[in-house]
Amino acid sequence: MTHATRIDARFAQLKKEQRPALVTFVSAGDPDLETSEKILAGLPAAGADIIELGMPFSDPMADGPAIQASSLRALKAGHNMTKTLAMVRRFRERDQTTPIVLMGYYNPIYVYGNARFLADAKAAGVDGLIVVDVPPEADEELCLPAVDAGLNFIRLATPTTDDKRLPAVLKNTSGFVYYVSITGITGAAAPVVDDVHAQVKRIKGQTPLPVVVGFGVRSGPQAKAISRGADGVVVGSAIVAVIEKSLGSKGEATPETVSGVLALVNELGAALRSA
Repeated sequence: MTHATRIDARFAQLKKEQRPALVTFVSAGDPDLETSEKILAGLPAAGADIIELGMPFSDPMADGPAIQASSLRALKAGHNMTKTLAMVRRFRERDQTTPIVLMGYYNPIYVYGNARFLADAKAAGVDGLIVVDVPPEADEELCLPAVDAGLNFIRLATPTTDDKRLPAVLKNTSGFVYYVSITGITGAAAPVVDDVHAQVKRIKGQTPLPVVVGFGVRSGPQAKAISRGADGVVVGSAIVAVIEKSLGSKGEATPETVSGVLALVNELGAALRSA
């Protein structure tokens, strides 16, 4: 990629400030479009440096129960890719600096149409993609066209990504590398801090890109401990769980839905700023 993206600019800024990034994940449209937009709008001021916006899908195989449920709530409320991109467009009317990464699975993109999706995502103000089920062997399918469109394509490395596999994972990655701190699904277990730091060090030995750590990070102290050996921390399941716990008896948003999410993000952001 020949030009800097918002993601590159944000990590350059964080490097100057000598602090790790807080990357937050929410599913677009959860629990409804209006509430989801309020959460998205409030995340930067609450402390989110980069926002991962989940593309709802009916079979999110890498995700645990919390994120699976959030995706299904969004779909039940009528959410789709067109509405996700519209959310990003409206967000960009207020915020031109906070990076947004669309995260999810290939099926909704394929159904939308690859070329149309990449053009519309770029026009809406999307900065990067994490598509967990498109491997490096299929880079011509989506990764390289995304890079050509001016989007970062962010890959996941896992505890089972050995030194033989890692170069393929890193080859066309840009923006940052997402290190999955546990084996298994999102939110299923707590990462072992020393093991994570060792793996991040190994990855950083093969790429100049920032490395952020996600899967299983739930609290401020845990995020702070993880961040000491990484460029950033991703929190998703814990945020989505706050949404679920706040809902009324019929699954509707309550006054605690938005405020609860932003309170947790404030806590996480404060912990990382003190790291």
